Amino acid sequence: MAEQIVKAPMRGRVIRVHVEKGSQVKERDRMCDIEALKMEMPIMAPASGTIKEVYISVGQEIGGGDPLFVIES
Repeated sequence: MAEQIVKAPMRGRVIRVHVEKGSQVKERDRMCDIEALKMEMPIMAPASGTIKEVYISVGQEIGGGDPLFVIES
């Protein structure tokens, strides 16, 4: 099985997490929302699979390139 790490596209703050470890996602499902530059940005699943790891929580500050999730397909 292949794993894909979903990384933050830019620095921001996590405002919502829509998935948890063990959740099934389809490509383009919304995984979380971050606030960056006073704008809300959805983070979508790049592939279908199972959420193997969740590295973030609501309110957490993240940096560009930080790992957010691992998807196992």
